[in-house]
Amino acid sequence: MNHLDIFHQDGKKSGFNIIKGDSTKGHGGFGAGLINLDNMSPVIVDVEAGTAQVDIGALHARSDIERRIRFSANKEDLQGGGKKYWLVWVNTEVTKDGPRYSGAAAAEMIIHREIKRGYKVLADHVNKMDKALKGKVVLDEMDAQSKKVLRDFLISVAPKQWEQANPELKAQLNAE
Repeated sequence: MNHLDIFHQDGKKSGFNIIKGDSTKGHGGFGAGLINLDNMSPVIVDVEAGTAQVDIGALHARSDIERRIRFSANKEDLQGGGKKYWLVWVNTEVTKDGPRYSGAAAAEMIIHREIKRGYKVLADHVNKMDKALKGKVVLDEMDAQSKKVLRDFLISVAPKQWEQANPELKAQLNAE
């Protein structure tokens, strides 16, 4: 059985690459300008439980909560049920003063586990990831309690990064 692994090229297909390191160094040929997610962390905020955790699987839409769920961009497909989550893309950068939280953007997900259906708009998730990568802060759709959960989580994971965080991120997460 031929299995195409899009992250390890078979020599015939180019696929989609997410790489480590600086793809713009060197020859500038194949691989130049690809996405570097070394400093990106997908944080999943469970609105109902009031918890947050990093789930690296979310980088490829394979987080624990997304497994075995068929997604739709139509909330009506959930038949009025489901549990709300925020997938928050958090980017860090290294400055002369050390690492800091630089960008964050939240995308909504609703999972109705009983019927194995979910709601998310993939384009919104990708656009939010891109904004976080560029150091922008887009958390205005989140409710105040979810912002508090995210703030407390970021502080507990790396207090020094929080101290040096993007001022806009701190302002949006401290506003209640």
